[in-house]
Amino acid sequence: MERKLSRRKIIGWGAAGAAGLLLPLTARAQTQPIFGVPFAGPPGLATWHVRQWYGNTRWAYRQRRAIYGQGQGLHFGVDFFAPCGTPVIAIGDGVVSATDGPYGSPPHNLVIRHPSGYSSLYGHLRQRPTIAVGTSVKRGDVVATSGVPSGADCDTRPHCHLEIRTNGTITTVNPVNLIEADWANLSLGLTAEGLDFEIDLDNPDRWQDIFDQPNVVFGNALLNDYNRPWPG
Repeated sequence: MERKLSRRKIIGWGAAGAAGLLLPLTARAQTQPIFGVPFAGPPGLATWHVRQWYGNTRWAYRQRRAIYGQGQGLHFGVDFFAPCGTPVIAIGDGVVSATDGPYGSPPHNLVIRHPSGYSSLYGHLRQRPTIAVGTSVKRGDVVATSGVPSGADCDTRPHCHLEIRTNGTITTVNPVNLIEADWANLSLGLTAEGLDFEIDLDNPDRWQDIFDQPNVVFGNALLNDYNRPWPG
């Protein structure tokens, strides 16, 4: 499946981008999308939108040891801005396999196991989900409400962190490749460290596209401990 993305900063910078030029990129999804987005209704500044991409974001690079050390230095989900209390829906059919498990994304999280072998994790929830482990859910069912990271209030950084895991939840994969969405427009044209990708000047074209980001195996070595990051 080939997807043409506009010449926008949200896609990331390649070698020419480092010189200040925006690149027209054509990205190819790595797998066939099988899931939906975790919110109902249209995106918007007051409803929901992408706040940070999966992978080698500039924010993750700066926090590669302090926050993301166990995740190989990468942001291992997609962050969606959503006001506190926004209903979060299941991205696919499945069975609830955990609530408030040892998966990070505090203060509360939920995991749904899907027949495809993937599991979806919804983090930074406002409260412990009331849905019981073992409950079957359908795509689009409300399973939780969005919140904030631990220690923050609802006026700062409200968002839902979405991961897709595999290999017994040891590995995370890029949700962008598995979710059918108008990704090129879901950042609403905003700019932030979470919407740009860090450049390795020794390999400037690697991991500069929202579809082309590596899997994360928890506990393995950093993938982005660059000798020559941009800017140096």
